Amino acid sequence: MWFRRDFLTSLLSAVAAAATARAARALDDAVVVLDWSDLAPSLGGTEMERLRALGVVEHGQLDTPFDQELGGQITHAYDGKRVRIPGFLLPLDFSGTGVTDFLLVPYVGACIHVPPPPPNQLILVTTDAPYESDGLFEPVSVTGTMTSMAATTQFAEVGYAIAAETVEPYEF
Repeated sequence: MWFRRDFLTSLLSAVAAAATARAARALDDAVVVLDWSDLAPSLGGTEMERLRALGVVEHGQLDTPFDQELGGQITHAYDGKRVRIPGFLLPLDFSGTGVTDFLLVPYVGACIHVPPPPPNQLILVTTDAPYESDGLFEPVSVTGTMTSMAATTQFAEVGYAIAAETVEPYEF
């Protein structure tokens, strides 16, 4: 009798542990939906507060070198997390007719005009499956694993990267 009770207790403990592990994995796999303002750390009462309230960094809003430096600050809160963020595609590299590397930018025309957005408003996206783009500044939604990083492209300094699992058309 004691053997059966110990066996049932062990079995129930194993089932509970497996369910807990599955729930933890599901939380780890959950996608964090981001807005562009999430990528700009709060700097309390500065130009960045006004930009965060807008949700994007508009062309020409960071006019001074000091504002540009503040605008370059990044957050590490999303490092290693699966995220989804909409934006506009600026192609960097192609495979056949599909885009494999691109900048995800918060507004149409970003990086073409000077000055470009700050690094915390630019994401370097790489994808193994080429995305068949319709052209410059196509609205897309990108889902993948994010990291904060410093990179330089022919257009601008970049503060983040996403290894894309999916790139999909997006309607704003």
